[in-house]
Amino acid sequence: MSLLAQSSLAVRLDDRSRYLRELVIESLEGGGRGHVGSTLSLIEIFRVLYDDILRVRPEEPEWPQRDRCILSKGHGCLALYALLADKGFFDKRELALQCCPEAMLGGHPERAHIPGVEASTGALGHGLSIGVGMALGLRLKRVDARVYVVMGDGELDEGSVWEAAMSAAKHRLGNLVALVDYNKLQSYGAIHEVMPLEPLADKWRSFGFHVVEVNGHDVADLRRGLQSTALVTDQPSIVICHTVKGKGFDMAEGNPSWHHKAKIGAEDVALMRAALERH
Repeated sequence: MSLLAQSSLAVRLDDRSRYLRELVIESLEGGGRGHVGSTLSLIEIFRVLYDDILRVRPEEPEWPQRDRCILSKGHGCLALYALLADKGFFDKRELALQCCPEAMLGGHPERAHIPGVEASTGALGHGLSIGVGMALGLRLKRVDARVYVVMGDGELDEGSVWEAAMSAAKHRLGNLVALVDYNKLQSYGAIHEVMPLEPLADKWRSFGFHVVEVNGHDVADLRRGLQSTALVTDQPSIVICHTVKGKGFDMAEGNPSWHHKAKIGAEDVALMRAALERH
């Protein structure tokens, strides 16, 4: 594990990061299931995007001038739901109904049902391709907006990601920013054992991307990294976010058994809340 990745373990959560995780707990408690580890490594990424970077109007989700944000690793949707609810795209009470019959919020984001969701995702490897199409479309329409695509590190095993990367570089899409939630852990094992990605930054550079590496739980570092991509206008950018899977719940950090919980009961909820109080 790199020094940058190790440092993310030491980042203590502030009140806002704990609050957003409490919203996630409400969803997990109400729905009785969910991708826990995959969600928690994303919280600060979405926090900074929606607090500081994205130009959006919650009261007008289809505003033509908006920035687009695609969660390609759709199984981490509880982090996205927490921010969309917090920003007022929909009522926070919807969070507790997640995965319940007839609920608006499902186990993966669906564009047709959820205000603020730009693409239905779940099958991994498609988000960057969708983002390339959106970025090209915005350029053709001369809309001054940007497209952000959040991917998982395990998702980079998909060949379609690299096909999209080649296309993005060919078209010099300076209005496209990809982000990788680099938590080093797939659903059943470590990245370096399942499918090693290193040297990851060099790979993206070789595909024609401007590369930034940040601590994915350090809000200031994330903010600086994402803001710096706005200065790059002649090539796509990628922000490699070094994170910890399960960040904030000590029993889940780096633990693949918390990748997804098919049944979450009162004992699990109590464990999560106690862990959050300790952090």
